[in-house]
Amino acid sequence: MRKWSVEIHKAVFTHVVLIGIPAIFFYCLRLGGWSLTGIHLVIATFYLFSAFMLLIESSSAVFRRFATDDYKKDKNRVHQTYYAAKALLGVGGSRQPYPKAPVPKCSFLVAAYLPNEQDIILETLEYILLNVERPPGGLEVILAYNTPIDLPIEQELQRLAQLYTELRLVRVEGSRSKAENLNAAFESVTGEITCILDADHHPAPDCFFRAWHWIDQGYDVVQGRSIIRNHDQNLLTQTVAIEFEMMYGIIHAAKSFLTDSSIFGGSNGYWRTSVLKRIRFNPVMLTEDIDASMRTLLNGYRILHDRSIISTELAPVDLYSFWFQRKRWAQGWLEVGLKYQRHVWRSDKLNSLQKVFWTYLLYYCEFYSLVAIQIIPLMISLSLHRTAVPTTISHYLWFSTLLSFFSGVCQTLVTAKIGAIRYPVSYYIKHMLLLIPYITFKNVIAIVGVYDHLRGNNSWKVTPRGKQPYYHSILHQTVPSTSNEPVVVHSTTKRL
Repeated sequence: MRKWSVEIHKAVFTHVVLIGIPAIFFYCLRLGGWSLTGIHLVIATFYLFSAFMLLIESSSAVFRRFATDDYKKDKNRVHQTYYAAKALLGVGGSRQPYPKAPVPKCSFLVAAYLPNEQDIILETLEYILLNVERPPGGLEVILAYNTPIDLPIEQELQRLAQLYTELRLVRVEGSRSKAENLNAAFESVTGEITCILDADHHPAPDCFFRAWHWIDQGYDVVQGRSIIRNHDQNLLTQTVAIEFEMMYGIIHAAKSFLTDSSIFGGSNGYWRTSVLKRIRFNPVMLTEDIDASMRTLLNGYRILHDRSIISTELAPVDLYSFWFQRKRWAQGWLEVGLKYQRHVWRSDKLNSLQKVFWTYLLYYCEFYSLVAIQIIPLMISLSLHRTAVPTTISHYLWFSTLLSFFSGVCQTLVTAKIGAIRYPVSYYIKHMLLLIPYITFKNVIAIVGVYDHLRGNNSWKVTPRGKQPYYHSILHQTVPSTSNEPVVVHSTTKRL
């Protein structure tokens, strides 16, 4: 594939530049009598800080917020003492008041990019319509999709809308992104709470009831937890499955708990509809979800992460799809960081801890790959100069290296403990064994993303969907009425 070949060439070029040039530079400094001890210490400290953050997140994620105070009904005194101690320490949501008002009308807003997602969208809609519990206030499901040509799947969607009056179809003419699809459909949303879903997401039946617990308490956005549905397909999907459990079960959950702030992750996010319609999505941003998260927080709204609100999704099934997905994420985060970091520092809506948190997310995490790779040219220059690491810092370097590896293993073990589903033990063993090469591979992708950003290559590319197994739709079991033809709303896109 030509695109794949281009990406490989970019990866080789960027790493020759980032490793070769610094190696020569460091070697010349050593020839000039420089020991480079300070640089060794800086990079070791960089690794050490990352390891401490992983350990803090893992420790915090062992505790969780409770959506109710049902633990008080537990007759086991040991359990009562344990949960009461957590509440006393402030690590139990049991102290939060249970919502008194019934769940109002809710809306699912599903974004689909056709024809890329035509093989999965029918299954997603049927899953929602058949499995999600109806809130007392009512439920509506809106599909906002775009397609350059008429497709047979549209007839299937119309038949489904005949069977379920909650379903409405919005075909967005001229759209080229998920953001444009969503923006065009906002005028059709009538629920007080809106859940945004990607075309492959299957939410839990009680999702709105759990999200309403927090929105009723004053939060404006509640981000749920995403787990991988096709985890048993190959080694890549197994690895991504454990990574997602870490991401949504530990990292986001811990940061939300520690800072009372979080991000909207693009899907399985529950918005107060009035806030969502004010924020909207910027179609020119590569990660429109992170951009929306920043504007939400800078406008004084509150985002919380609740890992008990589950939704399943599909992981990329091959390296090609994985590469372009992760490159867009890396480039998009960098884009958001450069755009909003100064606003974060100046904001009167964020406290000091939240400013540190967002600085860590926007800058430190993004530039980690660029700094971490410098250990390679340092060691190359050391080898060329035929010298050894100064004994005065060798123990510190070994300590930072071992702690970095241990923190990754620790996070994997905590993930196994708090996993939303019980994956086979082999998944976790493979993940620990592949930890270093997997992180290295993601860093390679992130560096190419930075390179593309510097070159101005920021076109939005949809993540390719692999071939999907045959899905037996309920439409093949039921003959719908030919009367009351559903109305398909055609909408044109609007840019921010």
